[in-house]
Amino acid sequence: MARVNEVKVMSLGRTKKRTQVIRSIYRDKYLFMLLLPVIAYYVIFKYGPMLGEVIAFKNYRISDGIWGSQWVGLDQFRRLFSSNDFFQVLRNTLLLNLYSIVFAFPVPIILALMLNEVRKEWYKKLIQNLLYIPHFISWVVLGGIVIALLSPSTGIINYGLVHILGIEPVYFMINKLWWPVAFILSGIWQSAGWGTILYLAAMAGIDPQLYEAAKMDGASRLRQVWNVTLPGIRSTIAILLVLRMGHVMDVGFEHIYALQNDSVLSVSNVISTYVYNYGVKTMQYSYTTALGLFQGVIGLILVVSVNKLVKRMGEDGLW
Repeated sequence: MARVNEVKVMSLGRTKKRTQVIRSIYRDKYLFMLLLPVIAYYVIFKYGPMLGEVIAFKNYRISDGIWGSQWVGLDQFRRLFSSNDFFQVLRNTLLLNLYSIVFAFPVPIILALMLNEVRKEWYKKLIQNLLYIPHFISWVVLGGIVIALLSPSTGIINYGLVHILGIEPVYFMINKLWWPVAFILSGIWQSAGWGTILYLAAMAGIDPQLYEAAKMDGASRLRQVWNVTLPGIRSTIAILLVLRMGHVMDVGFEHIYALQNDSVLSVSNVISTYVYNYGVKTMQYSYTTALGLFQGVIGLILVVSVNKLVKRMGEDGLW
């Protein structure tokens, strides 16, 4: 009898909860209608194209179409994992991303901490605007500027090396050692300023009383940054790190394509450029879709793993 009553109570609870949900949807129906264009965008342009991933398991021919092409199971993946090119582009992609995480990820945090300590508002805004500008310039233009700056004959960097330090000009863009350095530094130049926005916003939300309490305890400016500011933005850093880990298998296309040349292909050929050069130009659609699917799955695993790690460290994580 007690069991029957318990089931009845649970059933009533579910019915009540369902009724509340329906009422809240009806009450906020206009707000939900505002979401419809966003949902339509994601369905049409984000989730719809994912159906095309099925060609990774087919021998896709344009004349036969997606559904008319022959199923080949995991043949494209076997071909992928037995290719020397695959391991080269995978190594380059992982190395460039590792360099980026180690050297580029902390830069916006450091810049935001420095900007947060600037007390002259006009000077702070001026520096912020100067830092943001490269983000709005395409890599076609920025790549040309980087190549011009590093040119062995007319570049200002080599001019300084030759006329001030008296050493031979360095061929940065065709040197396999210097090319990754130029790539990472140009990426920092383009995105570090824009990346400070979220950190500055997080710093603005820190309670000023914490700084006052730190001052009363005799904490210096540096100690306040260490004990108040950094803990205040720790959750933001953790979330952005989780998001960054989702792109470990994705260097992007424009940046690397703008700086790439035949002399450094062994260190600059990454998944995105390989997909373009091999998949699009030679119409190996199924093969490169298998590569893209592998890339996406690894990215998902990394995001879930790092998110779980961050939560174990006491942060909120993404979900």
